[in-house]
Amino acid sequence: MARLLSGVLVGAIALLCTLSAPALAAESALTVYRSATCRCCGHWVDHMQAAGFEVREIVTDNMTAIKADYGMPDNLASCHTAIIDNYRIEGHVPAADVQRLLREQPDILGIAAPGMPIGAPGMEMGDRRDPYTVVSFTANGETATFAEHP
Repeated sequence: MARLLSGVLVGAIALLCTLSAPALAAESALTVYRSATCRCCGHWVDHMQAAGFEVREIVTDNMTAIKADYGMPDNLASCHTAIIDNYRIEGHVPAADVQRLLREQPDILGIAAPGMPIGAPGMEMGDRRDPYTVVSFTANGETATFAEHP
């Protein structure tokens, strides 16, 4: 009996670990600010939804003001800005990096994939994949490598 119970317990733990990343993503809604003319932003939203994020899109003609309001450093700018649990997500950051951010909850303002790196989620172009770095940033402008995508 104890052997059966321990087997059930191990199975339950394995199932919980398997479901934890998508469940974590679904706990908070991701608000995405984007321009109506940017198609890659829509592809990034699709990527985030496929990873289990609930997404609320706000289409705006004034991305410059949105970025300023949320304290986005100019040197990290990309085409869209997202907010989740008071973290800023700038550009084509992979869902796995956002999930890690939410899991670890570091004392930062947010993470960014500066520019529009080819091969990043929403920026797919066939088999081409340019290496890029997702950086973390603080309110006083400090940056650090958050994730490398070779």
